[in-house]
Amino acid sequence: MEDLLVIALGFGGIALLIFFSFFFDLEESPSEIGSRGEALVQNELEATLDEFLYYTLSDLTLPTPTGTTQIDHVVVSVFGVFVVETKNMKEWIFGAERQGRWTQTLFKRSYKFQNPLWQNYKHVKTVQNLLNIGNQNIHNLVVFVGTAEPRTKCQTTFCGMNRN
Repeated sequence: MEDLLVIALGFGGIALLIFFSFFFDLEESPSEIGSRGEALVQNELEATLDEFLYYTLSDLTLPTPTGTTQIDHVVVSVFGVFVVETKNMKEWIFGAERQGRWTQTLFKRSYKFQNPLWQNYKHVKTVQNLLNIGNQNIHNLVVFVGTAEPRTKCQTTFCGMNRN
């Protein structure tokens, strides 16, 4: 009888967990959200770029003078080297190229985050130093996936993918 009660409580706990997962939004961690966005960009790069003109590397960890840095994507082509930072975000994004902190507005709340151009600049310089290439051959590219909408015009190239 006690065994039956333990099994019933076990099933009840599982049923309760399933109930909560369906009726309450159990959010992903920022790391999981970022990884999902990076996978979307990687799939898009592989699906759309001509494999004879572009070579794509993803999720690289490269040495720096102070340790290592993680780079989402590097695309090498006859047109140059493109260092890609992926941001999987929602709603409006405000920020200028020379502004250190940008703002994401989400459901009437705002959140600050590091300027992705500045974040990717370290990545660009790391790749540039390792490959010994000039400024004219390397490009800093930030890709927003999800429903993010950059609301400030920048000189630098941004790309948006609304595929979530």
